Amino acid sequence: MKTSGAFRRKMESRHLIMLSLGGVIGTGLFLSTGYTLEQAGRVGTILSYLIGAVVVYLVMLSLGELAVHMPETGSFHKYATNYIGPGTGYRVAWLYWLTWTVALGSEFTAAGILMQRWFPSIPVWVFSALFAAMILGINVLKVRVFAEVEFWFSAIKVVTIIAFILLGAGAIVGFIPLQDGSPAPFFSSLTEGGLFPNGAFVIFMTMLAVNFAYSGTELIGVAAGEAVDPKRTIPLAIRTTILRLVLFFVGTIIVLAILLPTEGKGVLESPFVAVFERIGIPYAADVMNFVILTAILSAANSGLYAASRMLWSLANERMIPRFFAQVTPNGVPLRAVLFSMLGGGLALLSSIYAAGSVYIALVSISGLAVVVVWMSISVAQYRFRKQFLREGHTVDELVYRTPLFPFVPIVAFVVCLISLIGIGFDPTQRIALYCGIPFIVICYVVHAFTNSSQKRSVEDVPNQKSS
Repeated sequence: MKTSGAFRRKMESRHLIMLSLGGVIGTGLFLSTGYTLEQAGRVGTILSYLIGAVVVYLVMLSLGELAVHMPETGSFHKYATNYIGPGTGYRVAWLYWLTWTVALGSEFTAAGILMQRWFPSIPVWVFSALFAAMILGINVLKVRVFAEVEFWFSAIKVVTIIAFILLGAGAIVGFIPLQDGSPAPFFSSLTEGGLFPNGAFVIFMTMLAVNFAYSGTELIGVAAGEAVDPKRTIPLAIRTTILRLVLFFVGTIIVLAILLPTEGKGVLESPFVAVFERIGIPYAADVMNFVILTAILSAANSGLYAASRMLWSLANERMIPRFFAQVTPNGVPLRAVLFSMLGGGLALLSSIYAAGSVYIALVSISGLAVVVVWMSISVAQYRFRKQFLREGHTVDELVYRTPLFPFVPIVAFVVCLISLIGIGFDPTQRIALYCGIPFIVICYVVHAFTNSSQKRSVEDVPNQKSS
């Protein structure tokens, strides 16, 4: 194997766009929207996703400046290390690794459960293991193979969502008659049960689940070190991704909020099936089962990629053993991939034995980790710009610059912080704080211990020579 720094720039803008969409459009949209609708109501859910879209846009504007100026694999960790502190960089890397590694277990479990619809006699773990092996195989090949597979995985989801929005819009205005014979709802059903049935504050309580649904947009930054001509491809990917995310997510949520039957809202069942059946799409459940399956596999594919690159970045910066910084001749960090898959396998085992009870907990923990990473991106960009100007540079020297500085990073940080505070009032998601805060503290403690140990080792070498 080669040492670090042997990544190959093979990802074009279309790969970056679909990689980001692939990481975002997964169970967060296809499954978690039922939970948000149940808690925040129809109007509240639309507002939650609109606020989430604004937050993601602000974070991506901040990330764009950093990623274009310093296009490195596993970028968040390096930015936080350079412009906030080594301890924070260490924590960010492990949080992001944890986000995707934990998600791998839930994704593979969900894929196995979906296959039960067609093969009820085969145990869930058999299909979970088969899909895990498939995703692992894709990730250990050339990065170009990974990017192409992810492109087509994501394309299936994108086509489905576009069809869903168009068919839903037709049903809303009466162009397509509803299966139950009810009149076109227009926007009358939005106020069903009141604008905010559980109070307006619930919007902030559900923001973490919304942020989880949007998580994955930052994958553009993770892949920056493997992008062709990053100064051109990264800004294009950011602009295109944000535009499509707002269209897909907000458009989808509006259709769901208007057409979803009251009894169709749930946590682990896809609200898409209920809406397709109400419109009268034949074999709606089977069609959506297949689409959700591809969405889950796509998210797992992107997740393993993100986790392995973040682990490689830690090793490359000598914060963990250099063993994980090795890459194959094809430019794949094989050891980091295998270790990340091992972590996903442990999460898979826990999910198999408690799939129904751990889903929201996993969503909350992953959501918290991602939001903390987003906050670090905002702080890093703020401090980078300040330092860049102090060193005598001008803003005009930046190929891509965050607009409305310092308003953008500050607002992004504050809104992310509010979403973390909000989950403290939601008993279902509060476990994220119970697990996330101790994990963050442990990361700082471990980093401080290992950093002091390394300093002592370095100091002992000259002493041994002199003696």
